Amino acid sequence: MPLSWNEIKDRALRFSREWADESSEDAEAKSFWDGFFNVFGIHRRRVSTFERKVKKLDGRDGYIDLLWKGVLLIEHKSRGKDLDRAHAQARDYFAGLSEAELPRYLLVSDFARFRLYDLDTGEAAVEFVLADLHKQVRRFGFIAGYQARTYKEEDPVNVQAAERMGRLHDALKASGYEGHALEVLLVRLLFCLFADDTGIFERNAFTELLRQRTGVDGSDLGQWLTQLFQVLNTAKDRRQRSLDEQLAEFPYVNGRLFEEFLPIPAFDASMRNALLDATALDWSRISPAIFGSMFQSVMDAKARRNLGAHYTSEKNILKLIGPLFLDELKAELEKIGGNTARLKSFHIKLANLRFLDPACGCGNFLVIAYRELRLLELEVLTRLYAVQDSLLTRVSEHVAVDVDQFYGIEIEEFPAQIAQVALWLMDHQMNIRVGEQFGEYFARLPLVKSATIVHGNALRIDWNEVVPKERLSYILGNPPFGGKHVQSKSQRDDQIEVTREIKSGSDLDFVSNWFIRAAEYTRDSNVDFAFVSTNSITQGEQVPLLWPHLLDREGLTIDFAHRTFRWSNEARGNAAVHCIIVGLGRGASAQKRLFGTRQPL
Repeated sequence: MPLSWNEIKDRALRFSREWADESSEDAEAKSFWDGFFNVFGIHRRRVSTFERKVKKLDGRDGYIDLLWKGVLLIEHKSRGKDLDRAHAQARDYFAGLSEAELPRYLLVSDFARFRLYDLDTGEAAVEFVLADLHKQVRRFGFIAGYQARTYKEEDPVNVQAAERMGRLHDALKASGYEGHALEVLLVRLLFCLFADDTGIFERNAFTELLRQRTGVDGSDLGQWLTQLFQVLNTAKDRRQRSLDEQLAEFPYVNGRLFEEFLPIPAFDASMRNALLDATALDWSRISPAIFGSMFQSVMDAKARRNLGAHYTSEKNILKLIGPLFLDELKAELEKIGGNTARLKSFHIKLANLRFLDPACGCGNFLVIAYRELRLLELEVLTRLYAVQDSLLTRVSEHVAVDVDQFYGIEIEEFPAQIAQVALWLMDHQMNIRVGEQFGEYFARLPLVKSATIVHGNALRIDWNEVVPKERLSYILGNPPFGGKHVQSKSQRDDQIEVTREIKSGSDLDFVSNWFIRAAEYTRDSNVDFAFVSTNSITQGEQVPLLWPHLLDREGLTIDFAHRTFRWSNEARGNAAVHCIIVGLGRGASAQKRLFGTRQPL
């Protein structure tokens, strides 16, 4: 568990006093950096190595003073030496590192001074003296476990992670470990990899277990994973007192993620190496909103060739959730200002909102919506407790927005499992932000609450059985598209059932079924909904079939619509599809707001 910022500051002051007069690089540098990591509550040996040998750009051998793969490279000099030369020397080592090993941060020091570079942002380096370390500790949040990252959709680490999981998937499947068991195993491994780099587990505890306790031939890896999963599913006070000490370090996770007993997978050396290869990435850089869709594609070798080409971008998700609910909430919070009573009332409102994605896939719409709701909540908490520091015990009592406000329906089992885990991962990332804001570590373990993700056919089941409409606030998502000529037999059968009250309803695009089901579900309610759709539903024969039914018969009103954009979907050969976003509501609450289009639908 990360230390509080107050404890880190106290340790930094003691560290600065202890090392105030040291000058010799050769004699004490390693002890200096061991002590530096201890300031943040991290054992240096868990995350980094000294004197890593690499080939420099000129072909000669070089030795990196300290390397934390994918995170931090340190170049250390004796007191008074030129830090510019130290920086140039550190840069020379990059040629000998793999893509996964390249660090985000570069730190140079001569005992008396520190200079920190953030290579992702490209911002100017920050330099300070040893005596001021306690004033600068928050710059090293990535060591302590507090770092709130900004995720990039184009960040290659998302693709690298999916590719590595894909190789592991292929090896296990080729060995005969497949189907439901393989899917659950991969989802569990995803959680463990993420937990290893984000403070859910002790830093690198999972990686160390694999490296230190399993044989190089992989023959005992399956047994170790099975035992680990059982430990993660068992409360600490119910574990055997004789449990292996290294396993006993792992927290109780619960959430039913590790509840089901799986057949023990038989690994070999290459499979073990594939899993260790995945641990080499910095999983704290992975975006749950993006990776879920990429992770799903590892199950399809054809889709894997175009990783990242088939998911709905965050930009387009925000185009939908903004006018559906987010813009209005932001405006309301702006008007509230610092009024304590109104802030608390607004917080309760946030905690009572409920969202359903009836074609949720890997949950990217739900994940982004949850993140935005948590950001609003964090702003509320910041305004309520702005004048106080380190109040997490009080703040945590009021952290009310949680993953159990989110519901989904997904026809395929694997993405349904990913969606639930992705929401937990986003929850943890947002908890890190809360901890960063209030100066103490905040995590929700064991996992008591979870999203409700139903594995089923949204066109056949009763949505009220997933979440009663009286409890729901909004419906959103990106249902599947498909003209009548490309629909499967089961899809055509579903469409005949859904459009039974519409003459020639079988001619509609497949996405129309979700508009029709949402209209039926929201009768006699205040639930608004919005979907990404192919623009074919606003053209030609589709218009007189669908829109009179929605607007006249169902009494819906168009709340907003967005101009078409191009969206790629690997399921249709990666062909570009022109899309629209349409939001609908009922009665006085519906305002005809047409965004980005001058033509009526």
